[in-house]
Amino acid sequence: MITIETRPWSEAHDAAYAIRYAVFVEEQGIPAELEIDDYDPIAEHALAYVDNQCVATARIYLDEQGPSKAKIGRMAVLREFRGQGIGTALLGESIRAGMMQGASIFELHAQQSAVPFYAKLQFKPDGAIFDEVGIPHQCMRLVLGAPAR
Repeated sequence: MITIETRPWSEAHDAAYAIRYAVFVEEQGIPAELEIDDYDPIAEHALAYVDNQCVATARIYLDEQGPSKAKIGRMAVLREFRGQGIGTALLGESIRAGMMQGASIFELHAQQSAVPFYAKLQFKPDGAIFDEVGIPHQCMRLVLGAPAR
């Protein structure tokens, strides 16, 4: 069973960083010094657990340019837990957390290999493919309609 909790960085740091280090640094070769940035302390961090083991993480924060836009990032699922719906559940919880803060527009930088995953969940490509830490990325956006009254 998957459970997902959303926490501030002060509470999520150890679990989130362990997942991000395993996926981004060890698996993908991204320099460790680039993994933590100024957005971590202001973001909410979703942590996914399977049998009390933290297996995935993502972060979400409101864009400084407009409070109706949220940015989702640092989404990572441990290799042995991929393909089990955990990423979908984690993304859904991240969107819910953003909506609770007033966001209706969600943006993320998808690694090119993950574009089909996000497209399946209604995210649309926005702009040209670009390089981020040596990996091709695509900005993707989800715009939610006004809530029904």
